Amino acid sequence: MERHSVSLCREKLFKVLVIGDVGVGKSSIILRYVKKRFDERYKATIGVDFAMKTMEWDTSTVVRLQLWDIGGQERIKKMSRVYYKEAMGAIVVFNITETSTLEAASEWKQELDSRVCLNSGRPVPAVLLANKCDMTGRSKVLVSSLDEFCNVNRFPGWFDTSAKDNINIDEAVAFLVKQMMLCDTGLSNEERHRDWIKVNEAPGEIQSQSLCCWRPRLDQTKADAGVAH
Repeated sequence: MERHSVSLCREKLFKVLVIGDVGVGKSSIILRYVKKRFDERYKATIGVDFAMKTMEWDTSTVVRLQLWDIGGQERIKKMSRVYYKEAMGAIVVFNITETSTLEAASEWKQELDSRVCLNSGRPVPAVLLANKCDMTGRSKVLVSSLDEFCNVNRFPGWFDTSAKDNINIDEAVAFLVKQMMLCDTGLSNEERHRDWIKVNEAPGEIQSQSLCCWRPRLDQTKADAGVAH
């Protein structure tokens, strides 16, 4: 009889807020990431929706993401504190073809930073998604300003994304998870959302990813065409 090797593995649960103005594609990004599909008929979220995603981060760590899809109308109403409670990270989304949604992304980030922080007092990690990069009408001036925008608004990085064409969705989330893992490690004795489970040592269905603190760069030809790497 074949024996399966079993070892202790730590499990981490991260609550992640997905925020941004109405129509920037937050729900489509979550649908693409969790269900691996895209639906053009997807309706705008009213209030809050939830999704779960489990991944084997490495051979000793299972990560569970609780994704809170916050309706774009909520900023106007001022988001309830319950939305922020226990959040360990955020995905802030804007439409790369609409400058006003980038301005709104700054307001969403300020609201986030004013409501929740790490035990160290630092902001929770947040990644900026320049969504709908498959569409025409992107501003090269806007794209060139995003590095400085991230510095000013304390984003560790940004990605061109397309939920429709599945561009950089997995990469952006993996980047955020890595930032959260680094912050969680730094919590020392105040570690959160951790317990131990038994898992098979064999790799799971979802591959772990390791990214440095950088974002994909566009060469000029692809930038003009509005297509990311």
